Amino acid sequence: MAIDFVADPFTLFAQWYDNARRADGSTADAMNLATVDLQGRPWSRTVLLKAFDDQGFVFYTNLGSPKARQIEANPFVALCFLWPASRRQVRIQGQAAPVSDSEADAYFATRPRETQIGAWASRQSEPLADRGELQARVARYETTFGSGDVPRPPFWSGYRVRPARMEFWQEAAFRLHDRISYEFENGQWTIQRLYP
Repeated sequence: MAIDFVADPFTLFAQWYDNARRADGSTADAMNLATVDLQGRPWSRTVLLKAFDDQGFVFYTNLGSPKARQIEANPFVALCFLWPASRRQVRIQGQAAPVSDSEADAYFATRPRETQIGAWASRQSEPLADRGELQARVARYETTFGSGDVPRPPFWSGYRVRPARMEFWQEAAFRLHDRISYEFENGQWTIQRLYP
């Protein structure tokens, strides 16, 4: 079955995402994020989609992490959603920009307390001597915050990827897959069907 053309790619993404949540479950939120370091070498990792709207796709991270440092140096990134049960994929290219402090605060407040403590305790991607060191840092912040609210760490926030290009891929028999590309040019989306 061919992909139906929809004028707005965010509308199509919302439809596919809803389908993926039913078919692929919690893994529907997983997206590959690709960045480039200062030597021009690509880095790739899976992060979780936490929100999306017609302004872009949001994820959160430690601002001292390699991904955050790479985005600060070069905001051009790529995302890829793979939904195996749905037999679909969405590729996104765009620019990442920080979310507002109020948006990051609001999201952080929804996280489980243990995850909030973990955000304070983790020095993401830095060398770790052993698990005991991490557990000691967790215990330290549990003591620091006691039973009170855990505020968002100043070194933890999110990015919104505003797409310039979105491609929708749907598996078809005999590798005759269906692909539609959306590109944002001159304030509007142009749409093309692509060869498999």
